[in-house]
This record gives sequence, structure tokens and C-alpha cells, in this order.
Amino acid sequence: MPSSLDLRCYFVTGQPAADVARVASAAAAGGAGVIQVRSKPIAEPALERLACEVADAVAAANPRTRVLIDDNVPLAAHLMQTHHIHGAHIGLDDMDPRAARELLGPNAILGLTTGTLALVEAANAYADVIDYVGAGPFRPTPTKDSGRAPLGLDGYPPLVAASKVPVVAIGDVHASDAAALAATGVAGVAIVRGFMRAEDPRAMAAGIVKDFEAAS
Repeated sequence: MPSSLDLRCYFVTGQPAADVARVASAAAAGGAGVIQVRSKPIAEPALERLACEVADAVAAANPRTRVLIDDNVPLAAHLMQTHHIHGAHIGLDDMDPRAARELLGPNAILGLTTGTLALVEAANAYADVIDYVGAGPFRPTPTKDSGRAPLGLDGYPPLVAASKVPVVAIGDVHASDAAALAATGVAGVAIVRGFMRAEDPRAMAAGIVKDFEAAS
């Protein structure tokens, strides 16, 4: 994992798309280490415009915050050359991680979706080319129906113990869950709706980072 990658507070963008750059900027200013640009369904030209808007807003708010693109590795590789974009997040059904790494290059960030012990163990085969895994859902969530059973707090320690790379919890995670999830050993929490609906995304991000600092 790159030394500059801070997974503690991880914002996955949602709807409405018109609010995404503003929320991403505020979250980055509050200390979010990663912003993942995800907006489904979306055509590639619209995704490119959104990614560029987010990248520019985040670069101005906090240059230390990394910006990733969900699923679209070729687009991420292209935009890394011109914008504040640092890699991609994929599922095993989207693209082979080794092919993704080859496209992105050795210095990019690459995340992979998991959610069960079997999926984490399968991801370990790619530990030399991925930087972290997302694991969920923590709770049932309408944002992304994986078909997997919710993990709850008790589900994370076995995944953390088995994984060769850091684990990020996702799936209806609330800011108030950060301290309890940090205690399970996860490297961070990924939040979608909580950030999109927050009155103060900057304060929310700062609180999540503070909870992880306290846990460590």
C-alpha cells in the first residue's frame, strides 16, 4: 500500500451528481483520505466530466486526498495523466486485477471488492497488485445490492485476520459506527449516503478520522 494512502475516511460518491464535487471538496477538507467517484447508471462521457470536477475540487481542498474511479480502469489510467486522480476500484467481475494494474501502472492505487471470507482469501492471490479490499455490506443497503449477508461488527475481525491487505468496511456505514469498526481492525470506513446527506461533510470527515486516531 502506498505510504500516502489513508483509508480511514473513505467517501464513495452518490446522487445527486450535481452535489458530488461540493461534498467531495468538503470531505477532503475535513481529512477524508480517499474519494471514489461512483455514479450509476452513468454514461462514460458524464463519468469523465464528473471525475474531472471531483478531482479539481479535491485537489484545491486537500491535495493529500486520493481520488479513485469506480470500475472504469481505462478511464482512470487516462485521467491520471492530466488530473488529480490516482487509480481505480474494481470487482473481480469487472476486470482481472493484474490486467488493471498493468493499465494503471505501478504507482497507482487499486482497490478490490470482497465481502466474505472466501472472497477475501481469493483476493489474497492478488495481494501483490492490489492495495486494499472493500468488504461489506456492514448492514443491508440499497446503494449496492451484492446479495451477500450483512457482516455486522462480528464479521470483520476474521476478514481482517485473513486479508493480506488492509480492509475497508462498507455498506450503510454511519459516521457513528467509525469507532466500533476501527476496533475490529479495519483500516477505514467507506460511506456513501451519509456524506451525501450530511449538513457538514467536513465536520463528518474530521470526526471519523478522530475516531480512528483514538482507536489506534
